[in-house]
Amino acid sequence: MNDTNMTAEVSITRLTSSDKCFGEQLSNLLAWDEAADHKVHDVVKEILSQVKSHGDSAVLDYTRRFDGVLAAAMDELEVSRDRLEEALGKISAEQKSALETAADRVRSYHEKQQQASWSYTESDGTVLGQQVVAMDRVGLYVPGGKAAYPSSVLMNAIPAKVAGVEELIMVVPTPKGEVNELVLAAAAISGVDRVFTIGGAQAVAALAYGTESIPAVDKIVGPGNIYVATAKREVFGVVGIDMIAGPSEILVICDGQTDPDWIAMDLFSQAEHDENAQSILISDDKDYLDQVERSVNKLLPTMERQDIIKVSIESRAAFIEVSDLADAVDVSNRIAPEHLELSVEDPDALLPAIRHAGAIFMGRYTAEALGDYCAGPNHVLPTSGTARFSSPLGVYDFQKRSSIIKFSADGASEMGKVASVLARGEGLTAHARSAEYRIKP
Repeated sequence: MNDTNMTAEVSITRLTSSDKCFGEQLSNLLAWDEAADHKVHDVVKEILSQVKSHGDSAVLDYTRRFDGVLAAAMDELEVSRDRLEEALGKISAEQKSALETAADRVRSYHEKQQQASWSYTESDGTVLGQQVVAMDRVGLYVPGGKAAYPSSVLMNAIPAKVAGVEELIMVVPTPKGEVNELVLAAAAISGVDRVFTIGGAQAVAALAYGTESIPAVDKIVGPGNIYVATAKREVFGVVGIDMIAGPSEILVICDGQTDPDWIAMDLFSQAEHDENAQSILISDDKDYLDQVERSVNKLLPTMERQDIIKVSIESRAAFIEVSDLADAVDVSNRIAPEHLELSVEDPDALLPAIRHAGAIFMGRYTAEALGDYCAGPNHVLPTSGTARFSSPLGVYDFQKRSSIIKFSADGASEMGKVASVLARGEGLTAHARSAEYRIKP
């Protein structure tokens, strides 16, 4: 029997922006339950405490327990540079070429983000400015085993190296010894300095606190499961982190003229990540929404991850009918999606009105999937509406800025008078007198 005939049609939520209840309906659609899992939190707290107190021995113990990898010492879990180069030689020529092309594009794009130190001199000789320097050491978490993402290595490691980070330490679990050669090859291409085959909250703890074998880092970046995300949240403040990412999201604005099969597959591209991913289509053409729904049901049986896609589409997807494309942009700005496709005839006309989106994909030919791998811009993007105040990962995330202040004698005298008034107004006498000592008689 044909599998297509056996597959029940997918039920997709339909909303209309003109409905008086639309605001409430949209809020319910976007709601994401991030209530703390107290059991996970307790486990993570214990792991962090043990690694902080016992270092390598705790990491080795958790690696045995959770990954089934037996090692007597941490040096058995460190991957040499020769082994990374070996992985680069093991993968196919096609895979190597694809990795190198993607890496070149990611590097070229991020080199444009370089920020230089700057200063200016005032008329009295006072110098003000900013010194921009890279972080000394950064930790990169990469999922391992079957759920391995070499693209994440490129997107996290290359901006760090472009920024000038001296030492980049990658951790990647190898459950039951399962090593992903593409991930190691990506590490070789990206210039990762050290690699340890550890994962979970114990790897985050090792990077944050340091052990006898793993030096403490300044910042931890990279995706992971709920234990990794919880651990990153817990160690924030001891180290910097990139973000706490929610489920993957895509929002497509379409004028009804793009092949509906293309749009259905674009929606699948995020839905296949996991059951909680969210795919939204907005159009001012109701008939077109019907066409895409038919494409969804036609194409779903052909997908390897159809079970995951089906749950994602039925539980979190929506097709939204709007009055016009300006209305579509308004709805999009409220959602502030991770990925936004402007699948319209003139995307440049809509672009100035887009205020909140992690990445904007312009035109019918620009599939979001290209951004995940090889377009050049970073695929680490704000989710769950955080594009309202957050940006994609970039070179700037691996740099620090220090203010430069150098007063001349004349400048110190004049500004000392101002500081004195303000300090005494706050009741901070030592501040005032410190400034007053520099005031010329």
